[in-house]
Amino acid sequence: MQGPDKNRRFSIVKREILGLGFLMMLLASCGREYTSIEYLNTVLGNLNKIETASYYEFQESWSPGDTAASFVFTRFVREYRNSSDTAIGSSFVELDSLTRTKASFCYDGHMRATFYDEEKGIMIDSFMVRPLPFRPLSPPFYNYVTSIINYSLTTGDSIFLEMKEQEKDLFMRLTIYEEEQVEFFGKAFHMPPSPYTYGDNTSIYELWIDKETDLPYKVRREMSHDISVSTSLDPEFNMLDINDFMATDFFPPDYEIRQYGYRRTDEEKSALLNCKAPGWRLPSADNQTVSLADLTSGVILIQFTSVSCGPCRASVPFLKELNKEYGKDDFALVAIECTSKNLNALRNYMIRNQIDYTFLQADKEVLKNYSIGSYPVFFILDKERVIREIIKGYAEGATDDRIRFVVNNLLK
Repeated sequence: MQGPDKNRRFSIVKREILGLGFLMMLLASCGREYTSIEYLNTVLGNLNKIETASYYEFQESWSPGDTAASFVFTRFVREYRNSSDTAIGSSFVELDSLTRTKASFCYDGHMRATFYDEEKGIMIDSFMVRPLPFRPLSPPFYNYVTSIINYSLTTGDSIFLEMKEQEKDLFMRLTIYEEEQVEFFGKAFHMPPSPYTYGDNTSIYELWIDKETDLPYKVRREMSHDISVSTSLDPEFNMLDINDFMATDFFPPDYEIRQYGYRRTDEEKSALLNCKAPGWRLPSADNQTVSLADLTSGVILIQFTSVSCGPCRASVPFLKELNKEYGKDDFALVAIECTSKNLNALRNYMIRNQIDYTFLQADKEVLKNYSIGSYPVFFILDKERVIREIIKGYAEGATDDRIRFVVNNLLK
């Protein structure tokens, strides 16, 4: 919602909720009134009593319009309140759900560490390379829902807050009508407009609150570019030693540690350059098998991409245009999806973006053979299938010109 009606909308909605809560409390002579602002304050008070939490987290995510999740996984989380951290106010570690010992990600208030088991490496980010008004990390579950409820009760933004009592829980939906989408990194941040989003900038957050514990156990986030659901399972509270968390305790001794933003030498970066491209056989979005050997064009452009990657999505208009500029004998374009294992998600992505070039699903072997660790990455192959150029990332205009220049030179 825009213009002078924005603040008015918020005040009307909030008065209606407060009035409804007061009326329901008068009518309910016995029992609790779950659909009141007072109840949300009770829930917030309970959340603020959590110093530590350990729980299994089941997470799903998909792109708007998809009917099945692109990503589904379960992990075990240990979450600690960290009052010295002014970013999100928590430290946490994400562990594998089976042994609960092997870390995939951790944050200690000073840096975040991402673990890459296949490469036996750890990427450290101390947030010095790319200064931002927030730290770009997904807060742990209880920190996250605390921020959402606190915002709902205190914000001056234009919101609509709905609460519905169900048999075992309270369902709460927070709809945010702002010119910018709102994300929660310890507190609410209005995100700058992005070329990678779909639709309007409405932000929707839904919570399910257990009426027995008066604590949230599930949260759903819906943005114009992404939908995700996170559920906390079998939580235990205040059982961990709050002073017993050190990120380095989870670092395997044989893993290489690298700083985010550190660039390898040119020799390391270009290990595949001027070498024969590794072969592959991969399923397409319509479940047909395509191999590198099947392609007979003089030049091939391979893009390693992800349906959840903003820069990848931003490159689609250029790639569609490029695909029309050359004949099939001269040029072939192949995109390889690296993160989603759901062919339906690939099909929906193609339909939504009107993609008219080959779109395949990666396997572990092709990702390993091409050393793919980020997206997008472009490989340009000549008629002998030798890799003549590797381009990492996408910048509209600059990347377009570089790809065209290399393709045109190889076709001379």
